[in-house]
Amino acid sequence: MSDLQHLLDEPEESLPPDHRSGFVAVIGRPNVGKSTLLNRLLGQKIAITSPKPQTTRDQLLGILTLEDAQILFLDTPGIHKPQHQLGEHMVKVATETIDDVDVVLWLVDVNTPPTEEDQAIAELLVKLARRAKPKLAPLVLGLNKLDQADAALVDQRGAEYAALIGDMQIETMGFSGLTGLGVDELLEELRELLPQGPRYYPADQVTDLQTRFIVAELIREQALHLLAQELPHSLAVVVDEFTERDENMTYISAVLYVERETQKPIVLGQGGKMIKRIGQRARPQIEELVGTRVYLELWVKVWEKWRRREGMLRRLGYATEQRKA
Repeated sequence: MSDLQHLLDEPEESLPPDHRSGFVAVIGRPNVGKSTLLNRLLGQKIAITSPKPQTTRDQLLGILTLEDAQILFLDTPGIHKPQHQLGEHMVKVATETIDDVDVVLWLVDVNTPPTEEDQAIAELLVKLARRAKPKLAPLVLGLNKLDQADAALVDQRGAEYAALIGDMQIETMGFSGLTGLGVDELLEELRELLPQGPRYYPADQVTDLQTRFIVAELIREQALHLLAQELPHSLAVVVDEFTERDENMTYISAVLYVERETQKPIVLGQGGKMIKRIGQRARPQIEELVGTRVYLELWVKVWEKWRRREGMLRRLGYATEQRKA
């Protein structure tokens, strides 16, 4: 991975001789619990979650440092059939990530039979595995949401998903990202599959995301929970001012962009009640993130058809080259 040489050049603390490190791509169709699992593994929230699909729009890096390993998780957008340029970008990010990691963790919902999207992911994995080089990274099938599963169906469901990739070698693990059931065993399996290597990041660092990005995502998360089914996918959030006024107060101004004039009053709500609710629900999480009280101002603006326009996507940070760690 790029941009790590300056870290490698620094004096390194003593590590166990079998210390392992590397990148794990977390892939899967939308809404199978990728972000929930990442937040569980890291012990804090860096990826937003909601019951609506396609919540994650870009690649997120989560850094988990253990005594004998540093595991760099790449939480990817859900692989789906894209309907616009934003969707194409999301699928491209997820697909390219698979090519550039040490382990692939394919998450599925153990309570649901394979869908067309799961089949498409399996076909992609088989296609990549058939190339002469580079060789596809070791593959782990993660049966997520085990806490909700019928125990009698778990083995059957694992066999159904494994059958999608034919004779490809795969390790199957059951767990729950929500409750933590089986997550320690999953971690041990992932560690064993990683190569020996140094720590690439300081032990107390959990992500490479900028604070502004996480703040914008926390605001978007509350909009996803509060707004109608379709509108959240037309919504983008940009933090345009982030000022530490003193040691106890941070001023943040953010803009919620929608695609049509008719969507603006929905986000604002009657008398501004909806935008106020979004801010009230986002503020406590933002304050926990930045460590001060927060004065949060939210605005709503129209950016017509931004999901279909390359220039606007680039300005929002989506249609750029895939970010490397």
